[in-house]
Amino acid sequence: MKAHIDKDACIGCGLCTSICSEVFEMGDDDIAVVIADPVPAEAKENAREAADSCPTEAISIEE
Repeated sequence: MKAHIDKDACIGCGLCTSICSEVFEMGDDDIAVVIADPVPAEAKENAREAADSCPTEAISIEE
């Protein structure tokens, strides 16, 4: 599984990092970045929750 962030859509709210810090962190530009590629097995559920919770739908998950 891979996670992707649409940097143009990300508003830097930090919700993804609070839900799944194993996969997402805030970059220097206050835009989320993926730090785990591929997503570790133990973080898959949280990564999906982060994608579902993103207010701008900036996160996509590729199985």
